[in-house]
Amino acid sequence: MALEDAGDLVLHIILSKIGPESTARVACVSKRLKGSASEESLWSIFCSIDLNISTPLDPNGDPAPSFKTAYQLWRESFRMYPWSLVKRVRRCWDNLKLWLSLNFPESKATLRKGATEDDLEEFEAALGVKLPLPTRLLYRFVDGQEPSSSSGFVGSLGVIGGYSIYSHAVNVYLLPLKEVINVTNDTLRKLGNASRLNLVVVALSALTSLKLFFLDCTSGQLYTGTSTGQMLPCVPESLVRSVHDINGGDEQQDAMLLWLEEHGRRLQSGTLKVREEGNVKGISLFPELPPSCSVAVTNGVQVRASAVFAPEISNLRQRPPDYWYAYSIRMSLAPEGCFLNGTHHSSCQLYWRHWVIRADGAVIDNVNGEAVIGQYPLLKSGEEEFVYQSCSGSPTTSGSIEGSFTFVPGSLKVPKGSEFEVKVAEFPLKLPDYIF
Repeated sequence: MALEDAGDLVLHIILSKIGPESTARVACVSKRLKGSASEESLWSIFCSIDLNISTPLDPNGDPAPSFKTAYQLWRESFRMYPWSLVKRVRRCWDNLKLWLSLNFPESKATLRKGATEDDLEEFEAALGVKLPLPTRLLYRFVDGQEPSSSSGFVGSLGVIGGYSIYSHAVNVYLLPLKEVINVTNDTLRKLGNASRLNLVVVALSALTSLKLFFLDCTSGQLYTGTSTGQMLPCVPESLVRSVHDINGGDEQQDAMLLWLEEHGRRLQSGTLKVREEGNVKGISLFPELPPSCSVAVTNGVQVRASAVFAPEISNLRQRPPDYWYAYSIRMSLAPEGCFLNGTHHSSCQLYWRHWVIRADGAVIDNVNGEAVIGQYPLLKSGEEEFVYQSCSGSPTTSGSIEGSFTFVPGSLKVPKGSEFEVKVAEFPLKLPDYIF
């Protein structure tokens, strides 16, 4: 049976399956096929699949007269890029924006409107670089985050997020193009790397501690620096395939795109969450799910523990090297309280800690001491977790921490029974494939 002989419903199904490019070619065959290939319901499907839009909008977010026109406007606006790459970058940002809308709208509000091709050309001319196509597209959709007018940075609202250890606080945000120019020039001048014109600073933390992310515009790799200036790749080298040839298609996936896609996956899976400390909200980089996060429950006391690599305080030049990890301990008491010797207690208080720290399986430290960061947390049934952060160094890229806390039922002032030990299950200290 010829295609023209198919019923309207069958023809609609066939066209929706073969995609917009083939549908456009089918429209050239006959008047009937042209009519079928121009149906709004068909192009609404293509717009939904390729662009994730449910109303006809052009690339600037303005209304278009039809879904077909909207699709054509998008294709025309991004004609210099492989369409498969455009769709992939669009999905990356859509996934991030959706998660932010649901979980951290304050951060989403800082995302800037996409840059124009003219903006990108001015940027490249100013720094004398040529951005990899995936990164160009990332900026076409979102030109980084809007800096705060008062402080000059977005504080705890960074899309990437961070962690804190004592007075050391990190929260990473994405720089808009104009800030990339200023920060790159200033940073390379300070580092004495003015000859490395292929590097641009695309993200940073500007809280109490400075953490920078450099994109190598030649290789497409993303780097971050240690305390002594070593550059560590933030994405597995084997995955980075950034070329400037516009015919590269799906082979183009520079580190910036891979980094943001991986970050989006961790957010969507619940591995990372928004946490609030001292009325300040931010995306926490401490993993919340196993195997990166350990969970143990002893007599009704739950302890969750995880760590994140902190390159900005690590020193890999010394021998042995010094890899530093921030770790987060979250402890809480079950609603029914702690259960000891057949009795329920509505509270218990920490008195002692014991840590066993390993590197490549060998014990390198065995720590015993009172309190945690100088505090004796009192846990009460049904209350929120008590959370604290600390840090530990390791001479290797693979290690772990495990241990226990000693609690007293009731409180230290008014104990209700004998001390009991609460397990802290082993959690990894490991140099990650992706560094954030």
